[in-house]
Amino acid sequence: MSAVGLGTWQLGADWGDVSERDAFAVLDAAVDAGVTILDTADVYGDGRSEQFIGRFVKSRTDRPFVATKMGRRVDQLPENYVLDNFRAWNDRSRKNLDMDTLDLVQLHCPPTEVYSSDAVFDALDTLVAEERIAAYGVSVETVAQALTAIARPGVASVQIILNAFRRKPLEEVLPAAANAGVGIIARVPLASGLLSGRYTKDSTFAANDHRTYNRHGEAFDVGETFSGVDYETGVQAAHEFAALAPTGVTAAQLALKWIIQQPGVSTVIPGARNVEQANANAAAVDVPDLPEETLTAIADIYDKYIRELVHSRW
Repeated sequence: MSAVGLGTWQLGADWGDVSERDAFAVLDAAVDAGVTILDTADVYGDGRSEQFIGRFVKSRTDRPFVATKMGRRVDQLPENYVLDNFRAWNDRSRKNLDMDTLDLVQLHCPPTEVYSSDAVFDALDTLVAEERIAAYGVSVETVAQALTAIARPGVASVQIILNAFRRKPLEEVLPAAANAGVGIIARVPLASGLLSGRYTKDSTFAANDHRTYNRHGEAFDVGETFSGVDYETGVQAAHEFAALAPTGVTAAQLALKWIIQQPGVSTVIPGARNVEQANANAAAVDVPDLPEETLTAIADIYDKYIRELVHSRW
């Protein structure tokens, strides 16, 4: 898969309104720019994102790899993670995506107990045996969840928040995944846009944008919004981060390159709301490797502003 993929949460919901025309333009631009993996979920727009991708894939001869997720459409109770439900959720995603066998299905940040359940992973193995899915992985909130999943022999990938403001996975998760041959999909790479350097303390977001309604974890884990960083602190840190970008490189591209450069990362999946963002994100692969002094300066910003807020939490 390409070093930069495309996350498609924003094509379904929770980032303000994205029209069908804009959604297909973003998908076309990303794949034309070299993106070969699209990441979605059954809960994004209650299937809207999956449906867009299913129609899009049929329109292309250069079929991208499609990763989806399941599990967040029901109450988050361990007893809901059973084979009968998996089959039902899988049937719905296969219909949305118009695919007989899904490339990759990830458990979508389930309760912590799920990662330790033999029955859950036996059920996932059954989906592979039934050729409903080609492979399975997990999307996690915490380092501990990631390490538990990596120890499972059938897990192909772990999706985890990793960015310049969320560095904890570098310590244990990436080395453990590399040793186990497990792929790492880095999500929330721009800390919900903070690392683009475009926002100020006075910036506002639409009412149906999770950066408005989930800023304090009202709807789901607060770590998914601005990587769990206090907004005003994050804006200040992001402005110092943006100042480190080389000439001709945007702050967002700097943030993506930092992730690409981490050993063990398979792909990073920024979202894009328009063609310009999709093209700019894909171009991050061409940014020269960041020198040691830049990497050190990025670490210093984390230690100065962010570490105390987030490092012990996830």
